[in-house]
Amino acid sequence: MSLFNVSSGYTSTWKNSEKLVIKFLFIYFIILSVPLDWKYYISLFSIDWTGLNFYDLFTLSKYVPVFFGLDGYASLIIPVFLAAIGAIIWQRSKEPDYDSLYYWLRVIVRYRLAIGIIAYGFIKLFPLQMPYPSLSNLHTNYGDFYAWKIYFHTVGIAQWYESFLGFVEILAGVLLLFRRTVTFGSGIIIGFTGNVFAANLAYDAGEQVYSLYLVILAAFLFAYDAPRLYSLLIRERYTIANKFQPTFNSKNIKNIRIALKAFIAVFLLVLGATTYANYTKEPYKLPKTTGLSGSYGYYNVREFKLNNQLIPYSRTDSNRWQNVVFEKWATISIKIAKPITLDRSTAEGYYSNDIDRNYESAGVGGRRYFSYDADTVKKKLYLVNKNKNHSEEKFELNYQFLNDSTIVLSGVNEKKDSVHAVLDKVNRKYMLYEGRRKPVRL
Repeated sequence: MSLFNVSSGYTSTWKNSEKLVIKFLFIYFIILSVPLDWKYYISLFSIDWTGLNFYDLFTLSKYVPVFFGLDGYASLIIPVFLAAIGAIIWQRSKEPDYDSLYYWLRVIVRYRLAIGIIAYGFIKLFPLQMPYPSLSNLHTNYGDFYAWKIYFHTVGIAQWYESFLGFVEILAGVLLLFRRTVTFGSGIIIGFTGNVFAANLAYDAGEQVYSLYLVILAAFLFAYDAPRLYSLLIRERYTIANKFQPTFNSKNIKNIRIALKAFIAVFLLVLGATTYANYTKEPYKLPKTTGLSGSYGYYNVREFKLNNQLIPYSRTDSNRWQNVVFEKWATISIKIAKPITLDRSTAEGYYSNDIDRNYESAGVGGRRYFSYDADTVKKKLYLVNKNKNHSEEKFELNYQFLNDSTIVLSGVNEKKDSVHAVLDKVNRKYMLYEGRRKPVRL
């Protein structure tokens, strides 16, 4: 017995070619939408629900199948071949109810897409995905940034705009949860996420495959009403809306639908609440430890000694510090003319330890970023390079505030070479901080 009947008074007919296509699409999108990878369930059952972090749920929402250890575009291409083989085999079995098949496939895809797009909407609504540029970033040459880092900074400087982008994604996802507004939601996603896919390609931002994945799901949903929209808007013909209404024969099916919607609603509410909590307490891409009190700012290195040998200011000396930035959090960046093996990652992921939160140092050269622990009793700083390619670089330094604008650092590096630096704070104004809608004297 079919799960539902068509109540509009007509019986739909399916051509043989359409039957083959719907079988292919059913298998293809089930593979894309329903987690079939056992590693997904290992992640699910390893979550600490008593200390739930938003990134655990966010990771669950980002499911994309992986076959034979091949990720990337293979995740979208391999299912094509599997679906083609499955559809041919399916042709030899008993004919299904194609209306039911198409209906339930759309239900699965729109819920899957809604979860994925709303999850990304939350980390933009509460601007976590693209943080505001740090002070060190403002003192980095434009040419020292990877393209993706420039893109993230460009969006990150406009936090309200980033929040608006998140609102649009959440709105599109909510529209997918209601059958009558699916076309509007999927249309928004095609335009919005399609642009994200293009930007990811242009800036090599690392989410090309997933953004394309979301666009493919949205295109499938949008195709349902595309012929009618073409007839109405392009050909300007009288067009009747599709009034297909599913009538369920089983009370159990109705209960399953209610339970599914309730589960999705609870999942999204918890995800939204935990994302907001992360934003207000400890944004996951930036260190959570507060920096040394009174140190925040940009400093010129007035005097620098290595092994008690005074080294005059130089832009080419590979040992001489040129300038130093103390961030509001426990990061120090130092400008040194020493070759850097860049961190090529896009710094996505949640890490508990500050040393592993590498968003600041990923995709950027020109400066060396150090995570530090401060012993305020002994007046010591313990620095470790955040770049995994230079993790051996360490400093153990004594610090002294001579006044409110001068800091003296002295100690040793990982090679036991003695280091001595006198830092003078530069009080300058930054247009990003001052704003552009009021007079500013620099």
